[in-house]
Amino acid sequence: MTEATRIVLASRPSGAPNAENFRTQRVELPDAAEGDVTVRVLYLSLDPYMRGRMSDAKSYAEPVPIGGVMEGETVAEVLKSRHSDFAPGDIVRGRIGWCSHAVIGGDKLRLVETHGAPVSAALGVLGMPGFTAWSGLKFIGKPQPGETVAVAAASGPVGSMVGQLAKLAGARPVGIAGGPEKCAFVKDELGFDAVLDHRSPSLSSDLQTACPKGIDVYFENVGGHVWDAILPLLNPYGRVPVCGLVAHYNGAGAGNEDRLPTTMGAILRRSLTVRGFIQTEFAAEHFATFLAEVGPRVASGEVRYREDIVEGIENAPEAFIGMLTGKNFGKLVVKVSDL
Repeated sequence: MTEATRIVLASRPSGAPNAENFRTQRVELPDAAEGDVTVRVLYLSLDPYMRGRMSDAKSYAEPVPIGGVMEGETVAEVLKSRHSDFAPGDIVRGRIGWCSHAVIGGDKLRLVETHGAPVSAALGVLGMPGFTAWSGLKFIGKPQPGETVAVAAASGPVGSMVGQLAKLAGARPVGIAGGPEKCAFVKDELGFDAVLDHRSPSLSSDLQTACPKGIDVYFENVGGHVWDAILPLLNPYGRVPVCGLVAHYNGAGAGNEDRLPTTMGAILRRSLTVRGFIQTEFAAEHFATFLAEVGPRVASGEVRYREDIVEGIENAPEAFIGMLTGKNFGKLVVKVSDL
């Protein structure tokens, strides 16, 4: 029998999550049935959407049940296989959750392809976050040469990719990040044309200076006061792919004022396209194209990325709580075990 460590949802948070909302369990796994695979998790991705899974409010996906394993995408090594597509030693990705080992149906796994990049990249720049940026820009934002593309959380895994892809498309990326270190990374290492600190009391005027011709595409990751600064600068027929609203995930409080009348008025007067999306709606048809297009650019260093790696599954709750307040720098990944 294989023993597993897993993190389960102990209680639903009211506001920001805390350590008491999680519980660590040790369990023995059953033998794999026909069609199943036994895996050892190598890396676990931590992402803002997981806060929504902790709530029982109606959403696009079912919540994690109380006592259920916290949801998350992983990279894992196959230990035993009773599925014809996989063999021991294969490196796979799948939504295995916050655990060290698992038995999972082989139909829920895919072989990892990173074009020579580290396997952890399959959870970031070459995984869900990277594909979110790619698909949101390609199918909704549609940046044109010379246009201005703005994105918040620009040092994070989605925002950093948005800016780099916009640059490759001939557009002018403007990033918004938190603090001097993150802003320097966005400007100097990722090559954004301009970057602003969302903590600055003069964000609105700083943004006007950085975007003298307005904003044609705003890739929405945050909401809150950043949206307040962006909205007046959106040009007629501007496009807004909405993939996240992290400023609002912890419920009522600062950042959750009623912006609906102002937003709807701008949408009407300037013929804006505001389109929410979940990357899964594009993944089945387009993920392979994304990997073929972006993978070689990551391997060559043309597309750059940064990871924030935390050691040990037991440290996942603390890292996740910190991520929701911007403590991470780059794609937050938990290293669960060595390859």
